[in-house]
Amino acid sequence: MKLHHLRNATLVIETETDVILVDPMLGKRKTIPPFTIFRYKPHRNPLVALPKNSRDILSRVTICLITHLHPDHIDKAGEIFLRRKSIPVICSAKDENALTKRGLTITQRLNYWEPQEFLGGKITGIPAIHGYGFIAKLMGNVMGFYIELPNQKSIYISSDTIFTEHVQKVLIEFKPDISTVACGTARLDIGQPLLMRMNDILKFAALAPGKVFANHLEALNHCPTTRAQLKSALAEHHLLDKVAIPNDGTSVEY
Repeated sequence: MKLHHLRNATLVIETETDVILVDPMLGKRKTIPPFTIFRYKPHRNPLVALPKNSRDILSRVTICLITHLHPDHIDKAGEIFLRRKSIPVICSAKDENALTKRGLTITQRLNYWEPQEFLGGKITGIPAIHGYGFIAKLMGNVMGFYIELPNQKSIYISSDTIFTEHVQKVLIEFKPDISTVACGTARLDIGQPLLMRMNDILKFAALAPGKVFANHLEALNHCPTTRAQLKSALAEHHLLDKVAIPNDGTSVEY
């Protein structure tokens, strides 16, 4: 199994038989308004372009998973890509209507904790809580995915979430071989962070039974945590050997 990191949370899981796109934010630089105006500099998003090799990787995509509806996970360009190529989409039952209205082809709708057949294996929707405190309510519903495919390592796409009992349950009981974690510590102008703080990222990495794939870094104006800061914190806690922090356009083989 190969994980291609394109940008932010957009990644591609490639096996011998399938190429699974997750959360396609495929637009050009500066096509989305700033997510914060006062707390951090109000630069338009994304801050960086898609890597040059993304077109080649995207040309092989056979199916798509969408964790939630925020524009840094599915933007206009992502929608156009999925529509043009009639790519089958899997999402939370709570997002099905909104995505169908955008012209996407929803082939599976998931409820939390209910496994369904998926590409000869199984997929389970996992609750994700997008923020500490009241801000999570404003962020709406988010779904992570636990994926088990035949003859492949199991993978947990935790999505935009803080560390919760749900996350802990997956790491301890499901024992994923690979776990992705959003590490940008995003914040709006009000409220607490929308993603795990560093101490929770470290807890996630320590508890993960297998390898960890860190993303959601250095692509959006409301995500202050850098790859260098993350690397330094992981090294300090002797966790760096189990965590990949890929640059845009690179892939990790598992």
